[in-house]
Amino acid sequence: MNIAIPLYPRFTALDAVGPYTVLAFAPGCTVTFVAGERGPVADDHGTLSITATATYADLPAPDVIVVPGGSGTFDALADEALVGWIRQAHEHTRWTTSVCSGSLLLGKAGVLEGVRATSHWGVLDELKRYGAEPVSERVVTAGKIVTGAGVSAGIDMALTLLGEAGGVEVAESVQLLIEYDPEPPFDCGSAKKATQEMMGRALSLLP
Repeated sequence: MNIAIPLYPRFTALDAVGPYTVLAFAPGCTVTFVAGERGPVADDHGTLSITATATYADLPAPDVIVVPGGSGTFDALADEALVGWIRQAHEHTRWTTSVCSGSLLLGKAGVLEGVRATSHWGVLDELKRYGAEPVSERVVTAGKIVTGAGVSAGIDMALTLLGEAGGVEVAESVQLLIEYDPEPPFDCGSAKKATQEMMGRALSLLP
């Protein structure tokens, strides 16, 4: 199964690396980072880069796409090379997926019309402008479209996808291998649990 993760300036690293780690360990999966040009692409902090080893033209019809989000998402909405690639690739994918605000790029590509989808809580309502039905859930599956909520939810999304693609035993094996058994020290990982003050403080941390 060929999986493509597109990179664009100021993406959030964990949005890409979380699903990459899950899927790269899965038997029979090949994960490729793609971009408009080959080379390093800097994340939203500007201190970490991931190298795109292929261009959009090199991988026009992957089996799966995983679109990350990040502070650069709104600028990326105007990147027709990226949006056009998502639109074209979606015609051939077995699954079209996103993490965090990456779902806005799916919307811009026209693949979320009338579809239940999720995103980071800070931009969830933005999905309405693309005809999607915003859902405040960690992972939402709607046919071949699978969207994950903010950042860390990309790991859950990828495990969900792996369970569908390779079976529950494969997904559980990878989950065990990466020891994904969250026990967060604080119970404030969802907007449903946070005060307005806390939500504002969290958003102020965005680069």
